[in-house]
Amino acid sequence: MTSGAPAISEAPLGNVVIAPMRRRHLRGVVRIEQQTNHRPWSSGLFAGELALPQSRRYVVALDGAVVCGFGGVMLTGHEAHVTNIAVDPVHHRRSIGTRLMTILMGACRAAGVDDVTLEVRMSNRGAQEMYRRFGFAPGGVRPKYYADVGEDALIMWAHQLLSDGYSQRLAAIASSLEPGLRTAGLEEWVPPERA
Repeated sequence: MTSGAPAISEAPLGNVVIAPMRRRHLRGVVRIEQQTNHRPWSSGLFAGELALPQSRRYVVALDGAVVCGFGGVMLTGHEAHVTNIAVDPVHHRRSIGTRLMTILMGACRAAGVDDVTLEVRMSNRGAQEMYRRFGFAPGGVRPKYYADVGEDALIMWAHQLLSDGYSQRLAAIASSLEPGLRTAGLEEWVPPERA
């Protein structure tokens, strides 16, 4: 391992639970945000998002009591925007991002949202690959969107979330997760079991 590189956790995923984000999680959320974002959101900004439950859905991945990932969406009528999703670098390669996206897409479906968009760094091929798994496809480029580093953003869209085909896609992703998708307080957002 090189100096300064985080150690990747080899711990099993059996203890990781996806739960609604609460104010008590913000210290852990901001810690991850500061590690993964060049222009991190503040605790106050996240608290403001949590104060908008009619139009926001935020979740955390908990390994025991430790926040190891988080994500959120903003609902705007029949569309939604993934505002952020991040995983503690120590917990990479444990499918935590996939677990978070599965629940967020389920939340969009539960809210009657048919189309979802997001921006992702052009250089972040791993995230783009994960988003493609959820049906996202390129829809344009925002030049220098990440102004702090001068990097373009790839705009991606997923359509027809309310279709039977998307329901099957989400169920297939959920059923592929080992040792399963564990949630607390989010049952209405969990995809149905794959037939």
